[in-house]
Amino acid sequence: MTDAFVTGGSGFIGGRLVERLVGEGRKVRALARSDTAAAKVEGLGAEAVRGDLGNRASLAAGAAGTEVAFHLAAHLGEWGPWEEFERGNVEGTRNALAACAEAGVKRFVHCGTEAALMAGEPLVQVDETAPLRPDSRAPYPATKAKAELAVREASREGFETVALRPRFVWGKGDTTLLPELVETVEKGQFAWVGGGRNVTDTAHVDNVVEGLVLAAEKGRPGEAYFITDGEPVVFREFVIAMLRTQGVEPPDRSLPAWTAAPLARVAEAAWKFLPLPGEPPMTTFRSWLLTQECTIDISKAREELGYAPIATHERGLAEMAQLAS
Repeated sequence: MTDAFVTGGSGFIGGRLVERLVGEGRKVRALARSDTAAAKVEGLGAEAVRGDLGNRASLAAGAAGTEVAFHLAAHLGEWGPWEEFERGNVEGTRNALAACAEAGVKRFVHCGTEAALMAGEPLVQVDETAPLRPDSRAPYPATKAKAELAVREASREGFETVALRPRFVWGKGDTTLLPELVETVEKGQFAWVGGGRNVTDTAHVDNVVEGLVLAAEKGRPGEAYFITDGEPVVFREFVIAMLRTQGVEPPDRSLPAWTAAPLARVAEAAWKFLPLPGEPPMTTFRSWLLTQECTIDISKAREELGYAPIATHERGLAEMAQLAS
């Protein structure tokens, strides 16, 4: 792999990817839409390129002269106007594809998500033959599915595209999931749903970065690959372990699993039509995440990419505890 262009380089996964690429001696440019983002990627050793996913000129300038692009920037969240998810995830991805192709990039690696398959049913030992769900009722899954479809359809000779789908990304430096869990517990708002006994796969951030690098080197054009830690966990047990690395103990309080979906419908309607400040206490997407099994078969990544997890649960949790101490 030669010089690289990264979108989302100031984020959790993107920052770790930039750090690895620079550490391997590669020249990296990273899109930065703010002074804060620019300072972060420059601190990691990348060249910051000011712009955003709505500006094809800045995307093309960042990609010029590079051979591989990693597209990690996305509009995250469980709630918000559909048009914001469409603009960030679908239009932004199409802009990145067009700009990188125009700039002569040879390979485009898209960081997708298992959520692109979520539409209300559990995902049990799914593999890459399971369909994407652009028809999902939740905006994040629907728009990430559309984005991946655009990526895979864009693959052609001279401009190869590959999609990677990590599940439940965690690890040292997490700026979203763990801080939100800690805040919810500390505010006394935390409760398990259905006891938190659902089984889930996870993906340590270092394993995701390993998958991204392998996808750039070995991924078949137009294909998608799931990436996980390779060992499913019980959601409740893993969340408790993560929180304990921060010295936080969650309560035993639990809501029946059957209440999640109707609560989400009522809450989303109230926040949409009143409207109310902040986000609903329960959303359709969150109800799926909190109550449904999500286990994944990563045989394809193992066989075609040569992927094997490089970070274990034990190592990752120890690093998080060390950082907090």
